Amino acid sequence: MALNDPFAIDITDMEFQYPDNPDVSFSHLNLKIKKGERFGLFGPNGAGKTTLMNLMTGLLQVDKGSITLLGYDMSKRNKTVNKLFGFVPQDFSFYHELSPAENLAFFGAWSGLNKQEICKRTDELLNILGLEDVRDKQVQKFSGGMKRRVNLAIGVIHKPKVLFLDEPTVGVDIQTRHAIINYLRALNDEGTTLIYTSHQLSEAEELCEQVAMIDDGKIITEGNIHTLLKEHQHESLEDLFINLTGKEYRN
Repeated sequence: MALNDPFAIDITDMEFQYPDNPDVSFSHLNLKIKKGERFGLFGPNGAGKTTLMNLMTGLLQVDKGSITLLGYDMSKRNKTVNKLFGFVPQDFSFYHELSPAENLAFFGAWSGLNKQEICKRTDELLNILGLEDVRDKQVQKFSGGMKRRVNLAIGVIHKPKVLFLDEPTVGVDIQTRHAIINYLRALNDEGTTLIYTSHQLSEAEELCEQVAMIDDGKIITEGNIHTLLKEHQHESLEDLFINLTGKEYRN
């Protein structure tokens, strides 16, 4: 690990292809995400967003090239790296028959926290995310928005330095969406690097500073949102997205 490495993520000449799905592949991909950034990753369905996020978190291994997270080579992932990042997946990643407190106790222990740390973080997160009144109720009885907040709490219980978010607000009401976005901005203010993907491009403009758009496994543009909009003479990220990726249906 390079202690003075300025990058949260450094992808160099990365290549990847699913053995049974040649439609999703990356060839000589390069991407750098600085520490402390609010970074958005966007593209049409099938462009490779979730695959790229799975590669950055070590759920998938690159075929060639390298990915480092805070200087650690993700191909040599160890317990130290696990504690450095959090992942909030699009699919709910918790035990539905357990309560929020029980889920946080389990995932907190899995992240290496001791009992005292788990109790403190559980109280903090349930209060911040408006789940204190339902802390001991089964999550399977919750609304979609409440489940999203449980999913988020699990991803941040160990105070990760880098947080990956794959569609963290899909299916929630506008109040919950704003609450989640405000909390993510607060995390970033405290130093957490955010790496985020969503189809909610207006939400992305509210949250992200830097973006990359990918299509067919390639980065088609990247940079500061305001700079890109000015360069391409568009008023919104959605207009830029359509201009660069086309208007055709995507599977």
